[in-house]
Amino acid sequence: MSNLASAPRLAAPLSASQHDLLERFAADADGSALLWASGFLAGLARAQAPVIAATPLAPIATTAPATILYGSQTGNAKRAAEALHASLQAAGLPVRLLRTDAYATRELANETLLYLLISTQGEGDPPDDAIGFTEFLLGKRAPRQLAQLKYAVLGLGDSSYADFCGIARKLDARLAELGASRLQALGEADLDIDTVAAPWRESALGLARDLLKTTAAPAHLATVTPLRPIAAPLWTHDKPFTAELLANQPLTGREFKGTGFRSYRVIDKDVRHIELSLEGSGLHYEPGDALGIRHRNPDALIEAVLEATGLDGGSVVEHDGQSLPLSQWLSDKRELTRLSRPVLATLAERAKAADLSQLLEPGNAALAALLGDHQLIDVLRRWRGDWDAASLVAALRPQVQRLYSIASSRKRVGDEAHLTVDVLRYQAHGHAHLGAASGFLATLEEGGSIPVYIEQNERFRVPADASRDIIMVGPGTGVAPFRGFVQERAEMGASGRNWLFFGARHFNTGFLYQTEWQDALAKGELHRLDLAFSRDQAEVKSPHTDVRALAKDSQKVHVQQRLREQGRDVYDWLQNGAHFYVCGAIGMGRDVHATLIDIITTHNGGDADAAAEYLSQLQREGRYARDVY
Repeated sequence: MSNLASAPRLAAPLSASQHDLLERFAADADGSALLWASGFLAGLARAQAPVIAATPLAPIATTAPATILYGSQTGNAKRAAEALHASLQAAGLPVRLLRTDAYATRELANETLLYLLISTQGEGDPPDDAIGFTEFLLGKRAPRQLAQLKYAVLGLGDSSYADFCGIARKLDARLAELGASRLQALGEADLDIDTVAAPWRESALGLARDLLKTTAAPAHLATVTPLRPIAAPLWTHDKPFTAELLANQPLTGREFKGTGFRSYRVIDKDVRHIELSLEGSGLHYEPGDALGIRHRNPDALIEAVLEATGLDGGSVVEHDGQSLPLSQWLSDKRELTRLSRPVLATLAERAKAADLSQLLEPGNAALAALLGDHQLIDVLRRWRGDWDAASLVAALRPQVQRLYSIASSRKRVGDEAHLTVDVLRYQAHGHAHLGAASGFLATLEEGGSIPVYIEQNERFRVPADASRDIIMVGPGTGVAPFRGFVQERAEMGASGRNWLFFGARHFNTGFLYQTEWQDALAKGELHRLDLAFSRDQAEVKSPHTDVRALAKDSQKVHVQQRLREQGRDVYDWLQNGAHFYVCGAIGMGRDVHATLIDIITTHNGGDADAAAEYLSQLQREGRYARDVY
C-alpha cells in the first residue's frame, strides 16, 4: 500500500489539498490502479503541453497499447504479468496491466494485442479473480468475431494435478475459436515457473516490438516526475526474511486416529499454533494475506530417497551453476513430496516401466489417482530406476515454497505473524509419511528461525466499510484467516456483525481456538458461531449461545449442512450487503458454493440460474471471496 504521508511536499505545482487528495487515493489503490492512474495523468499532462519536469517520457504510441491480463490465486501469475509489463515498458512500448476482474469485458471486441497470464486452480478451474472473465469468454456473451485480435497465453499450473494448466488451455483454444490470431504457442509453466515463463516472455517482447510501432515524443512534451518511486519489496520468495520462532503450541489432542480422505490412515492429528517475529523486517501484511516459508526437507525423507535410489548423499552434483552434495540438493533445493508428470516420465524411462508409461498416456484417468495418493518416495520404491546423482537432481522439481494463511491482525499482535499448521502424518503403502513443510515447522523450537515472505491476497480482505456484516466459512485450518479477520474488526471498532461457520471431525480434538471464540462471543467481537463436528455422535445443538450444548446425532454434519439450516438468515444477510468468505480445501469450497446456490434458489422464488448469476455478481463486487487450496 502506498504511503505519501512521510514523503516531503513536492516542489512541483501541487497545492496542499491536491497532495492530500492524491495521498488518499494512493493509500487505497493497488498496483494495477496506480499504474493505470499514472498513465492517465501523464496523458492529461501531454494534452496540456506545459513543461512541469525534466524527466523524458517513453515514446508516445501511434497504435493502441498492448493489454496484459492476469488471473492469479497465489501471486505467481501476477508476478509473471508484472515482469512482462516491466519488459515492455523498458522497451518503450505502450502497454497496460490489469487483473482480470478489473477488465471491462466489452473492451475485448476492440483489443488488438492481448497477453493473458493465468493460473489453474485445482482440477482445471480458474483462479477466483478470473471467474467472471472466464465465464464471459467461454459463454454466449463473448464477441463472435475477434479477427482484429492477436494474442498469447501463458498458463501456470502444477503438474501434480492431472488437468495441468487446464483453464489456460481452454481459454487459449476459445480465443482461437473466436477468430483471434495466436502469436505464439501456449506456455505451460509448472512450479519451476521461469523455466517456461522466461523464454515465453522474451518471445512475447520480441513480437510486441514488431507489432507496436512507436514514434518519439517531441522534446517539449517531456513531462512528469514520479511522486515517489515504487520500491521493490525488501523480502520476497527469492529473498526471504529470517523470522524468529516465538511459540510453537499444539492446538489439538493427539489421540485421534481415523481414515483420511484418500487411501491412507491418519496416524496422528497434530495442529500447531505458530507465532513468528517480524521485528526489524519492515514486512507488512493485512488479514487474508499468506506467509510463504522456505523449509528444509526432513532427514528421514532424504534418507529414504537415498535408500530407494541407491545413491550416496555425499556425491557432489553440479547443476544450474551450483556445486553441492546430493544430500543438500535434497534437503534445500528439491521437491521431495509432490509428484509431477515430468518426474514420472523420467522414472518410467529409467525403470523401464511399461505400466507407468501407460499411466502417463493422455486421457488415462488412473493417473489422477496415482498423483493423489503417492509421494515421490512411494513411486521410487515401487519402480526401482537406474539413477545417478546428477540425473536425479535434474529430474526433480525445484522445491515448492509453501503458503500458509496468516492467522492474526497486526493491529493486535504488532510485529508478529501467527500461523495455524496441520502437521501431516499418515500411513500409506506400508510406510509412515510426513509432510515436508509442516514436519519442518513442527520440529522447530522457540528461538529457531524460518525464512519467510508475505504473499498478498488483495481479493481476500475485510470490507473497507466497517459497517458491513461478514459471514466466514472456515473448517479445520481454514479458520486461520478468520482469526485475523475477527481481531482486525475488533481493533477497528467495526460496527458490522461477524458470523463464523467452523467444522472439524471431533469436538474434543479438533475445535481450534475454542477458548478464543468463546471469549470473542462474550465480548461481542464474534456475533454468531455455528459448529459442525462430522465424526462425533454428539453434535453441538445451540452453537450461537453455548458451544458446549450437546445433542445426540449419529449423522455426519459438515459446515454446508449448518449453512442450509441457517439458510434464511444467510440469505437475508447477503441481501443486506454482507460479505461472504470461504477458506479451506477445494472440495469443501465447491460444496459450499453449491449450498449457497441452493439457499439462494430456495429464497428467490426457485430460479437456480438467477442464483448462480447472483453469486457471480457478488464475486465481481468482491463480496464473495474464496481462499481454497
